[in-house]
Amino acid sequence: MNSTDLAFIPALEQARLIRTKVISPLELTQVYLDRIEQLDSSLNSFFTVMAEQAITEAKAKTEQLAASNIEPSSLPAFFGVPIAIKDFAPVAGVPCTYGIHLLKKRVATEDTGLVTRIRQAGFTILGKTATSEIGTSPYTESRGFPPTRNPWNLTYTPGGSSGGSAAAVASGLCAVAQGGDAGGSVRIPAACCGLVGIKASRGRISSAPLGEKLGGFGVEGTLGRTVADAAALLDVMSGYVLGDPYWLPAPSVSFLEATTQTSTGLRIGFATAMSPIGAAHPICTQAVVDTVQLLEELGHSVEQVELNFSELIDPLKIIWQATVDVGVPRFFLGKLNRFLLKRARSRPSGAYSQAMMKLHTIARRIVSDLSKIDVLVLPVVMHPTLRVGEWAKLPAAKELENIIQWITPCPPFNVTGQPAIAIPSGFTPNGLPLGVQLVGRPGDETTIIALAAQIETARPWSQNRPIFAC
Repeated sequence: MNSTDLAFIPALEQARLIRTKVISPLELTQVYLDRIEQLDSSLNSFFTVMAEQAITEAKAKTEQLAASNIEPSSLPAFFGVPIAIKDFAPVAGVPCTYGIHLLKKRVATEDTGLVTRIRQAGFTILGKTATSEIGTSPYTESRGFPPTRNPWNLTYTPGGSSGGSAAAVASGLCAVAQGGDAGGSVRIPAACCGLVGIKASRGRISSAPLGEKLGGFGVEGTLGRTVADAAALLDVMSGYVLGDPYWLPAPSVSFLEATTQTSTGLRIGFATAMSPIGAAHPICTQAVVDTVQLLEELGHSVEQVELNFSELIDPLKIIWQATVDVGVPRFFLGKLNRFLLKRARSRPSGAYSQAMMKLHTIARRIVSDLSKIDVLVLPVVMHPTLRVGEWAKLPAAKELENIIQWITPCPPFNVTGQPAIAIPSGFTPNGLPLGVQLVGRPGDETTIIALAAQIETARPWSQNRPIFAC
């Protein structure tokens, strides 16, 4: 197996190869660091590469594995497997910028709880991946940083705000990556880059020791090339920490085990249009139609549903604006965030709580309206991937409206707290990946993961690689 093939094999298989001593943690880490050095100057998927720390840790793990008294089966599940962390999650001793150039030298003093779980699972952290500024845009083009590019075509965006994580996984700079999703920020990059991206249910993954994100709308997620990898990373990241404002009971089986379950007879709803935006682009519509046709062939019942998200837009804008006020002087922010911050500061303080109350009421209606179906199939975005900088010269108000129209299928399920998974669904005529999303019942990642695995078995996708990265 050459180094390129090794870089693209699933993280679960990498863990097995390490356990059986076919490869060492140091060898695998060096493969990825070499690829980052060779390729990332074109992609800009990492804000910070932790090469020295990663090598030191990988050497220690290699020595630990070589010890005669070590039983490989007793090691953590992902012992020695490299991973990337979105630059929203603090990692001790490493800058944490939130995509704000002014903060590029601000070093985190401790690991967040999520990073602690990832370390406990045996992962070696390669670095912090690029994100859009404060996570507010669905493309990764933060002011003061070079734009992150899509490995399938460098003139296009990998999406955002977890665009760096998606670009790194898709180009074989790591096998899996952590991301965050407050309005599609895992699902959109997954769709843009041909990956699996899981947005967890609200309460599935602790935000300790930090507070809640966006009133509970912001949650963590996983990115991988296979459903099993993304599900296994979700197992690692899940769990309650004392004091969490939201929590869920553990599933009856692990999310990885769910990928081996065969689902039949599910009630599948689907939509390719939603008010007030209208119909998705024909290419995105066809991806949904092809998926539901496959699901019908696999024995599931499918029906078209009507979706109306009109009431969500105005209160969501208010919440979105409020998140931009992070204590950074306005003139250090990009155009869109300066605009959002100005609007946020012009509103009375009660507007935020009123908007939140309205969104919670709307969420109840959405969940109730969807209660008769097990899974909802939707586009991830309303039209195919954007070029890098495509909306950069637009007035901020117009850019915001374009964003809302593009990502309409995603934020409603941050509001409801339902789990969702983006999966690959082919390619556009110009060779860019397409994706669809499966939305589950509240707290039910298991069903959508099992269904995604069933689709993956019928129409595999992980063998696809960007030519740039080969």
